[in-house]
Amino acid sequence: MRRTAVMTDNILLEHDPGHGHVESPERLRVIYEQLANPEIKENFLFPPFGPASHQILSLIHTDAHIARVAATSGKRFDLLDADTTTSPRSYEAACLAAGAVVEGTRLLVAGEADNCFALVRPPGHHAERTHGKGFCLFNNVAIAARFALTELKLKRVLIVDWDLHHGNGTQHSFYETDEVLYFSTHQYPYYPGTGAALEQGEGAGEGFTINVPLPGGQGDEAFARIFNSLLVPVARQYQPDMIMVSAGFDIYKGDPLGTMQVTVEGFAYLARLLLELADELCRGRLLLTLEGGYNLAGQRDGVLAVLAELVGRKFLPDETYARLSRSSVAVPGLETAQKIAKKNWKL
Repeated sequence: MRRTAVMTDNILLEHDPGHGHVESPERLRVIYEQLANPEIKENFLFPPFGPASHQILSLIHTDAHIARVAATSGKRFDLLDADTTTSPRSYEAACLAAGAVVEGTRLLVAGEADNCFALVRPPGHHAERTHGKGFCLFNNVAIAARFALTELKLKRVLIVDWDLHHGNGTQHSFYETDEVLYFSTHQYPYYPGTGAALEQGEGAGEGFTINVPLPGGQGDEAFARIFNSLLVPVARQYQPDMIMVSAGFDIYKGDPLGTMQVTVEGFAYLARLLLELADELCRGRLLLTLEGGYNLAGQRDGVLAVLAELVGRKFLPDETYARLSRSSVAVPGLETAQKIAKKNWKL
């Protein structure tokens, strides 16, 4: 059994974008209800954590943006962009979400946990340096990655983003550095419109952004092939000190915002593959943070499957894992992404 830290807090349920908004508190509530079951809860660590400070948030965001989000505190309603609304405790929840991912990072580097899943909201990967966007107030995973580099003195961080939507904010945060390798699969040209295969980084960061834009309809076998044929060999060459995951469950086959076809078994596969990669490359340091996912049952069951894999209670039968590991299914766009990546990596 592994020591899996799970970051939860009921304050994260207090961020309420408004009636009918898909990024609702129910997204977490349905997961928290399952984790309250003693038979499930006993398998995990639930470490305490606090909100990210202004200093920590400013590792990624401008003072003006932090102040703008802080100004929503106590207001019944505010609008950061057309999709991104706030409620009285949204700022508090957003600081706590970022703090959870930062503390999870510290725990792994300190050896106090083996891996971690931050079950937080609001999500983060669309948030830019200067503004919130796409349901996101602060960029949780980018803040944690920068914290790992500057405060914990790691040299290289791999961020894997399997959310349905491209993580524009994360990509832009590290586009000109080789300290972070950003790898994203996403439905394209869906929101936010970024993430073309030719977006591969600039300057010192050239080659350290890898985008695999997909047309939709891809399921477990397609994602398994992408990860095995492109991510794994690149990660082995990059040799990260930690792997972070923007875990979006909106690639689930029944999600209302997309047309991907990933099943609960597919999420378990991705988790185990990354777990094994982390064991091989970076002492098992694997941290996941929740991003999108709007089919409540699919997200709940997907998260539980991932947690089972993280803690060592295999959700996926070994024969299914082996079958998916051999996947050779045709994937639209993969050949193009591989061709571009070959400019910088051996494939």
